[in-house]
Amino acid sequence: MKTLQLDGRSLLLEDLAPLLRGEALRVELAPSARGAVAAARALVDRHVEAGNIVYGLTTGFGKLKSIAIPRADLVTLQRNLVLSHCCGVGEPMPEAEVRAAQVLRLNGLARGHSGVRVELMDALIAQFNAGFVPVVPQQGSVGASGDLAPLSHMAAAAMGHGEAWGGPAGARTRKSAAEVLASLGLKPVELQAKEGLALINGTEIMKAIGALVLLRARNVSKAADAIASLSIEALQGSLKPFDERFAVLKGHPGHARCAENVRRCLANSKVLEHHANCDRVQDPYSLRCVPQVHGAFKTALAHVESVLAHELNAVTDNPVLFPDTGEVVSAGQFHGQPISMVLDYLALATATLANISERRVEQLVNPDLSHLPAFLTPKPGLNSGLMIAQVSAASLASENKSLAHPASVDTVPTSANQEDHVSMGVTAARKARAILDNTEHVLAIEWMCAAQAREFNIELEPGVGARAAFDALRTRVPKLDQDRYLHVDMAAARELLRSGALVAAVERAVGSLHA
Repeated sequence: MKTLQLDGRSLLLEDLAPLLRGEALRVELAPSARGAVAAARALVDRHVEAGNIVYGLTTGFGKLKSIAIPRADLVTLQRNLVLSHCCGVGEPMPEAEVRAAQVLRLNGLARGHSGVRVELMDALIAQFNAGFVPVVPQQGSVGASGDLAPLSHMAAAAMGHGEAWGGPAGARTRKSAAEVLASLGLKPVELQAKEGLALINGTEIMKAIGALVLLRARNVSKAADAIASLSIEALQGSLKPFDERFAVLKGHPGHARCAENVRRCLANSKVLEHHANCDRVQDPYSLRCVPQVHGAFKTALAHVESVLAHELNAVTDNPVLFPDTGEVVSAGQFHGQPISMVLDYLALATATLANISERRVEQLVNPDLSHLPAFLTPKPGLNSGLMIAQVSAASLASENKSLAHPASVDTVPTSANQEDHVSMGVTAARKARAILDNTEHVLAIEWMCAAQAREFNIELEPGVGARAAFDALRTRVPKLDQDRYLHVDMAAARELLRSGALVAAVERAVGSLHA
């Protein structure tokens, strides 16, 4: 089991990968962070002891910031804050995303600018390590003043309110949070001054969703190149547009990485050699422009990752404490605009990847374009083959276009206009996730079609990576000789793609691919 030391400074995107795979993960507070957290807490205690009026410590919140709260009511203030903000709606977030949010919130607090007690950190870490996963509704955050509603559900569960997932892995059910904590031998936490605000005022929900989407997108980037290689072979395309000289002339690193992936996948292809002197002058754009389109996707991934890499270790709550100077300063660290903008970019780029994949599906199933049997069935007419698989791909690609409308350009003032510009970061993250889900399905359909098309030239030796992609699919999806219940095949192909099995098989044959 991997153990992460959290210090608020060194968390990497790859550190969250075990959560995406459903693997166990432990966290602990780094010794340096323990001292930083204690120093910030001492500052909170000094203000409380002195009876100072300090926003977030001894006052109400948002529009109620000017109302001073008596010292005797500070614990109740924090409890009320969390419970009153539990206004999320919709389906629960996937467990992996909630666990990622737990890690990210702990990491932000570990930086030592939030004012929580070390004892609270230890209690939350114990909950996480015991496998305590709150039920967190997906909707209800506007992405400024933090992801207040979903983070409040996460905090409330730690306090024994609301719901959590309980029971053994693979058979977990929704139960009361208090019941799950008791079953783990843990007590609910009780929040002291500043701690409720520290737990709910951050951007960890949009970051958690976005980080796991980005990890999946890396896999999709490689898989798309491998699948496109199989399609290029099946459609007797040319490898010339993938010449590295064009990458130099274009000047985009993403273009170069994609072209190299395809060249390696199609190395030693007898299929392409067999058709090297055919009468086709130019390939359609969905084949010829793979480096430009897939390469743009890779460039987008690199930019999104560069922004999220900073955000994973950012302090995002309010007010922020500076123990070295004794200052408690209200600012806008909780605003999710940097995250929402790049997640909109990721959503747009991913939708484009589905668009070009669906066009290759059309090239494969349309006999007027492919010179293969109609809809890739040996007996068209009696059988419909992969006709409706293309329709499904078209539906998903079209849905992506609606989902790609940017969330980050929208804003609805909240909290009596105190919070008058918001980021809609969680909306951007959820849309990026939905588009990626759809795109995985579209690519899986292309993979099925390209492999089926390969069956009509099975006597020719494919490229080494293309063969690996073909063989990987055939472990779960057999050749289509006659019509059958295709949903099962499509689901199996998507699972092979999403799990990383496709990329792993191709990389065993050609070496590491570029994301």
